[in-house]
This record gives sequence, structure tokens and C-alpha cells, in this order.
Amino acid sequence: MSDLLQKIETRRSIRKYKPDMVPKEIIDKIIRAGTYAASGRGMQCPIIIAVTNKEVRDRLSRLNAQIMGTDGDPFYGAPVVLAVLADRSRGTYIYDGSLVIGNMMLAAHELGIGSCWIHRAKEEFQLPEGKEILESLGIEGDYEGIGHCILGYADGDYPPPPARKKGRVFYID
Repeated sequence: MSDLLQKIETRRSIRKYKPDMVPKEIIDKIIRAGTYAASGRGMQCPIIIAVTNKEVRDRLSRLNAQIMGTDGDPFYGAPVVLAVLADRSRGTYIYDGSLVIGNMMLAAHELGIGSCWIHRAKEEFQLPEGKEILESLGIEGDYEGIGHCILGYADGDYPPPPARKKGRVFYID
């Protein structure tokens, strides 16, 4: 089996992180992988907001928890949050943003970094606080939050892969 296929099969969502910060060079490599994701007509409409500032990370966590209706940390203690948004004017914006997150999760695994997709970015960036973050970065346009790719060092072992469900593939020969 190729190394790429093995990485795809062994990547897992990590839900417990050490507080240690991921080095910027590694974060940059993960983000770069996201920028190479396929996109409709090659338009590259998704953007990535890399959050390593603890105050902003915690602010996003509180917003996400509020939307989810919990008091816990929806980011599981991960010190890095990569928020992916995409331009709603592109018909493929949701798919394009999803591919960005997928690429980043695979790149993280390749580099020994745990990751997990976290939802509710759409609702976060519709709130006044979320819009304020976009404005503070000079981001204009009709962007919608697609999701978050949280990053950090796994605190514990990677979970085993669940058995693959049967009846998910159909061939037309």
C-alpha cells in the first residue's frame, strides 16, 4: 500500500489535546496543503483564518459552545483553530471549503499532528462577534463559515479505526 493510502486509512479525529503549541512552520505546511485542495473551476474561493492567539481561540470556543448549547470546549483543548470560510457566490463553495479541511487534516496526520473537523463555523461567523473578527482582518464579501480544522498534539493514543460499513460501494460495469 502506498504511504498516501496508508495515511488516509490511519487518520483519525482527535478529541483530546496537549496544550503545547504547534510550531508555525508546521501550521504553515498544513495550511499550504489546504490551499492546494481542488476547487470548482479552479476558483480557489475558500479562505483560512489561522488562530493561534489563545484569547481569540477561546472566544471562538465560547461562541461555538454557545451555538451547540454546552459549557464545554468544542475544540477539545486544541491550541490551533483553522477556520475555513468560502465565498457564497461560488456554486461549489461548500464543497470547496470541505476539500480544504480534508486536505489539512491529512497533512496534519502526515506531520504527526492531531486534527478534528469541528462544525458550527457558519453560525459563528453570522454572529456579530464573528463578523467583528472578519472585519478586523479586512475580510469583505459574502463569506460563509464551512468548518474548523483544530490542530494539536494528541493527548493519548490514536483511536482505532471503526469497521467499514458494508453496502457503501456500487459498481456499474
